[in-house]
Amino acid sequence: MSMRDRASGESPSTERDPAHPTPPDGSEPVAPPLPPPAAGTAAGPEEMPRIRLTRGRLLASLLFVVSTVAFLYFVLPKLLGLRDTWNRIQHGSPSWLALAAALEVLSFLGYVVLFRAVFIRGRSDRIDWRASYEITMAGLAATRLFASGGAGGVALTAWALRRSGLEPRIVACRMIAFMALLYAVFMGVLVIDGLGLYLLPGHSPFAITVIPAIFGGSVIAIFLVVSLLPGDFDRLVARWTHGGRLGRVAQHLAAAPASASSGIRTAIGLVRTRNPALLGALAWWGFDISVLWASFRAFGGSPEIAIVVMAYFVGQLGNLLPLPGGIGGVDGAMIGAFSALGVSSSLAVVSVLAYRAFAFWLPTVPGAIAYVQLRRTVHRWNETDLDPRYT
Repeated sequence: MSMRDRASGESPSTERDPAHPTPPDGSEPVAPPLPPPAAGTAAGPEEMPRIRLTRGRLLASLLFVVSTVAFLYFVLPKLLGLRDTWNRIQHGSPSWLALAAALEVLSFLGYVVLFRAVFIRGRSDRIDWRASYEITMAGLAATRLFASGGAGGVALTAWALRRSGLEPRIVACRMIAFMALLYAVFMGVLVIDGLGLYLLPGHSPFAITVIPAIFGGSVIAIFLVVSLLPGDFDRLVARWTHGGRLGRVAQHLAAAPASASSGIRTAIGLVRTRNPALLGALAWWGFDISVLWASFRAFGGSPEIAIVVMAYFVGQLGNLLPLPGGIGGVDGAMIGAFSALGVSSSLAVVSVLAYRAFAFWLPTVPGAIAYVQLRRTVHRWNETDLDPRYT
């Protein structure tokens, strides 16, 4: 998949910026030259999002992570009758574990490819493949390490894109499109796999199959309805309420669905381009699921692929809990799902813990390094004399 210098973007009509109307030829809005700073004001660059931690909060976070990991690796195995968890992990098949590590790398590569397909239109002199790696890895590390529901990673990614020259409204639109493409796969698989497991012969429980399928179908339906809203929905609401305080409040409340509709339509437009780089969304989830499958194989297990996929996505719902990187929530939900689907609890424990070692801990150090590298990259962008804006 060769796309080093070029990636397809979204339909220009989906990115609404009232200050920069769409040209008659239908091309994307072109940003005007940056205005000079007003007299007496400082025009310093936007600061990089930082994580502010007091000593107490840092110690509390470390204590939580250590205690949770200790519970997962030592207490939980004993409760389930698996006393030699560490010994069994150490005796897993090296070849299968090496394959799991390689598959995790491919998963992150898919994420970078999707990032470029959504955010980089045409040729960018700033966000090359190296910068794309730094932005995505730093964002993923922030998402995994802090209990902010992914907000830390989103803020870091948005900041880097703005500093590269993308207009803030375009950044917001493409960020929604990016997440819509990723989670369309998530919700679609919940529906297909959940209903398939329940309807096919077997004893798949309703709560682990049909309820997640209903949830996924509901999310898809909501997003499709939101995509039907007009791009200027917030302004229309303000007009309908005849201004005033009520109109301003209504317009403010309508801004979120208006932005979401623009982003979802952007995602739909991207899909219609049939850009092969969008398969990065499938690679992100597919290779990560393969890591879980390889972890089972490393310890002699071989659950059905449909069961691995369903338990994986049910477990990922644990990321909704306000826990750093979903530690404890994802692990517990995934192990519980496997047990409910008939997989041996002892096998599920060692396999899920091995998988989490690759999926959570493996990118942490590279992500921290990418964070430092990204600061240097943005500093280099700030030192250039050329107008950084591009579309």
